[in-house]
Amino acid sequence: MISHNIKTSADVGATFHIEPNHNPRAREPALAWFALTRQGGQLIPLEQCDCQLVVYSKSSSDLGTSPILEPQLKAISAEQYQGIPGADLVFPKAGVYELVLSGTPKSGASFKPFEIKYDVTVTPGKKTATVPSPATEPGFNQQSESLSESLEDTAPSEPQLLQWWLPVGIFALVILGIGSVLLWKNATGKR
Repeated sequence: MISHNIKTSADVGATFHIEPNHNPRAREPALAWFALTRQGGQLIPLEQCDCQLVVYSKSSSDLGTSPILEPQLKAISAEQYQGIPGADLVFPKAGVYELVLSGTPKSGASFKPFEIKYDVTVTPGKKTATVPSPATEPGFNQQSESLSESLEDTAPSEPQLLQWWLPVGIFALVILGIGSVLLWKNATGKR
C-alpha cells in the first residue's frame, strides 16, 4: 500500500512520502520526497525551488529550537514525478519527528514562499548494542551509554501491538456473539 500526505501552504501543494512505506526505522536509511505543485497542478521541480528541509525531534527529552537533521535536498524521480525534492534521512532513535520543508522561487519561477510541516513516527530499528564487560572492554562506560540509548528504542511500536491485539479482539467478539445467540435461543426455547 502506498501512502501519501498532502498539505498546502500559500499557492503550493506538497505530496509527501517517506520510504519505506511511511514506516521509517531508527538508525536505518529512509528516503523522504516531496512532489510540489502550483495551484492548478503544475509540478515545481527542485531546479525551480530554493528549498530547505529541517528535522526536529518532538520527544519531550529532545525538545528545543535546534534541528537534529538538516539534510541536503537532491532532485529525484519517484512514481510519476521527475526532478522533485528528496532527501536521505537516518533518524537517531525511535520517536516522533517534525519535518519542515520551506521554499522560495528561484529566478524565473512563479510561486509564493511556503513552509509545510509533517509529523513522522519513527519505529525502533535494528538493535546494534552488545553487552560489554568492564574487564575486557577499555571503553566500557562509552559503550554502556550507547547500550542504554539503544534499549530506549526496544519498546514495542504501535503496529507491533496491533498485530496481536486485533486477532484477540476479533476472537473475543466472535465468542461473545456465539454466546449471545446461544443464550437467546435458550431463553426463547428455540433450537
